[in-house]
Amino acid sequence: MSGETTAGALTRLPGLLAKETPSMVVIALGGNDALRGLTPAQVQANLEKMVQASQKAGAKVLLLGIDVPPNYGPAYRQRLAAVYRSVSGQYHVPLLPFLLEGVALQPGLMQADGLHPTAQAQPKVLDNVWPLLKPLL
Repeated sequence: MSGETTAGALTRLPGLLAKETPSMVVIALGGNDALRGLTPAQVQANLEKMVQASQKAGAKVLLLGIDVPPNYGPAYRQRLAAVYRSVSGQYHVPLLPFLLEGVALQPGLMQADGLHPTAQAQPKVLDNVWPLLKPLL
């Protein structure tokens, strides 16, 4: 969902878990949080709650990390990357460190906002995700 944040997803997740009872939850959030100026600590707290709720509901979890454009600065980018590693390690969930590896900064593969991939990027995104997703199926 375009514009989704970790806080928004966290609000909706309990109801979705109860209604859908998924066997797997894939979490790929954080970019829109960065756009709104949330701290990495806030992103981490929300991701942790989503992973906990998903696991409590019996779902396997796959965490897909994001990065933000270089203009966010190296310190912010490093702290955000550490969030995904920390959540993955703490809750023993597989992590793809950067969902858009080989896609970001490639002409024609990113939307004008620099954060979201285009339709043309989807085969590469699948190539990135599939090795971690397939074992969970």
